[in-house]
Amino acid sequence: MDQSESISKSVSTQGQKHAINTADKHKMPGKGNPTPAENEPQQKPNFLVSLAREIIELVVVTVILLIVIRWALAEARYIPSSSMEPTLQINDRLLVEKLSDHFRRPIKRGDILVFYPPPIEMGGHDLSNDPLTVLGRLTGLPFLPYEPAFIKRVIGLPGDHIRIARNQGVFINGQLLNESAYIKELPDYDLNILGDIQGRSTASTIIRPYGDSAQANQPIVVPPGHLFMMGDNRNNSEDGHVWGFLNEKRVIGRACLLFWRQLEAPKYPPVIDE
Repeated sequence: MDQSESISKSVSTQGQKHAINTADKHKMPGKGNPTPAENEPQQKPNFLVSLAREIIELVVVTVILLIVIRWALAEARYIPSSSMEPTLQINDRLLVEKLSDHFRRPIKRGDILVFYPPPIEMGGHDLSNDPLTVLGRLTGLPFLPYEPAFIKRVIGLPGDHIRIARNQGVFINGQLLNESAYIKELPDYDLNILGDIQGRSTASTIIRPYGDSAQANQPIVVPPGHLFMMGDNRNNSEDGHVWGFLNEKRVIGRACLLFWRQLEAPKYPPVIDE
C-alpha cells in the first residue's frame, strides 16, 4: 500500500467519524441544545380554574378565621326579645367574650351569660350533630342552620339555696337579693320547692321539670356544675323559674360590651291643630 492510498483512507475514516458525531448530536440533545418540548409555546393556565382555586382558598381561610375568632376571642349577638329589659333592649347588639372561660375565670353572681338552653326548654331537642348545623354553630354565618341561644343573668351559683317570694324578690341562702339596679319589676310568682319550677316553654308547652319526680318537694338548691339563670324582666322571661338549672357546659360566653342600640324618637300624643 502506497503513501497516497494510506492518506486517502485516513481522510475517509475521519470524515465518517465526523458525520457520525454530527448525527449523534442531532439525536441526543445536550447542554445548550433546546429540546422540542422547550421549543413549543407554554400553555397559559385556564382563567376559570385559577379563579375557582382562589375563591376556594379565600372561603377556606375565611371560615378558619371565623372559627378561631369565635372560639378563642369573642362573637357578636343581638337581643331578639324583651326578657332582659331594662338592661338590654330588643335589637341591641353586644359582644360576647370567650377569654374568661379559657383563663378559667370563675362565673360570678350578676354576670350576664349567653348560653344554649336546656333540652326541656326546646321541646326535648338537644344540640344537633348535623354537619351544616355544627358549621353554623362554629362560624355564625347567617345562611347556615343555627340553634337559638338565650341571654340571662346569673342569680344562683352551685350550692345556693334559691327561694322566690311574690312581690318581694329572690332570696339567696335566706337573704333577700338587692336587685333594684337592674330588674324591671318584682316577680309575681312564688318558688319554694323544685315542684314549683314550671311554665310555658319556647315550644308553647307547659313544662314541669321536677313536678313528677321524687325531688318535687325538695328545696331549690343549685347542684354542682350548674347555675340558676333569670331574666331582668322577671315576669316576661323564660328562665330558671320555668326550666330549672343550667349546665355550665352550655354557656357560650359572657356579655361584655353593648356596641349598638337604635335610638327612637319618643311617641307624643296627637296634637289638635288650632
